[in-house]
Amino acid sequence: MSPSFWQILIVAAIVLVIFGPKRIPEIGKSLGKAIRGFKSGISTDDEIDVTTTAEKKEQINNDKKS
Repeated sequence: MSPSFWQILIVAAIVLVIFGPKRIPEIGKSLGKAIRGFKSGISTDDEIDVTTTAEKKEQINNDKKS
């Protein structure tokens, strides 16, 4: 069941009364930044740099042999 036009209008009016017209754009900007940060955090976690890890293991093994 989707909300009707009047229900959306009433909710928007209540939000406008509670937060005020100056505060709503700030909330939108902060929400957008949070979503962008979340998306970038997810995409960078998928990439793992294994070359430095392999080089460190190799260096540790060489130091143990010496």
